Amino acid sequence: MDSEVVVSIKGLNKTFREKKVLQGIDLILHRAENVVVLGKSGSGKSTLIKCMVGLTEPDEGEICILGKDMADIDYEELNQLRIRMGFLFQSGALYDSMTVSENLAFPLRHHHKDLPREKVEEMIREVLENVGLPEAGDMMPSELSGGMSKRIGLARTLILKPEIMLYDEPTTGLDTATAIEINSLILDMQRKYKISSVIITHDIRCAKMTADRVVMIKEGSIVAEGSFEELEHNEDEWIKSFFE
Repeated sequence: MDSEVVVSIKGLNKTFREKKVLQGIDLILHRAENVVVLGKSGSGKSTLIKCMVGLTEPDEGEICILGKDMADIDYEELNQLRIRMGFLFQSGALYDSMTVSENLAFPLRHHHKDLPREKVEEMIREVLENVGLPEAGDMMPSELSGGMSKRIGLARTLILKPEIMLYDEPTTGLDTATAIEINSLILDMQRKYKISSVIITHDIRCAKMTADRVVMIKEGSIVAEGSFEELEHNEDEWIKSFFE
């Protein structure tokens, strides 16, 4: 892990309809580091990453990503920043009417209109190899299993070569073997491309496999932070309940 800070969040607060969803969140992410944000459903985890990509505006606090203050950038700068950040939604969100290859080409054509066709095809081949599905290019999303859909969703995000990845419950709804495959992919991409990741989950196995550091959120506040092993041996009853 590099000591360079790629994300710095200070004093983040967000309220929805008088419910405090985020309360004074401070978070640092270093280059090539995986930070797992662990907490129960409704604890504010997904709101945190939505604030990071500009889908939700915080009420208070500071978010600095790759040297850019999110409060001070215009729409064009935000779009440029989003290209450098990958966001894997729970659903994978592929276009049903397009083949896998067409799904993968879509972000390239949107963001890099001048790329020659040969280069696009080369990048599609590379990213399908990376996610272990080299033969899937001509398949339709309806032909993919849940685990394959998740991997193609990840491939579509990785094809833009992001520096930061945000994973929202990457293993939810997957069987144990497929979840292990996805966790291994997250680690592979970290090692191969020095990607920095924030991984939102309530899956303790995902946290154990992927985390360099774990941050635990309870009712919108960070209540503990450390390595998986440190938190596993914490004496606090609420923290212990995750590891039992």
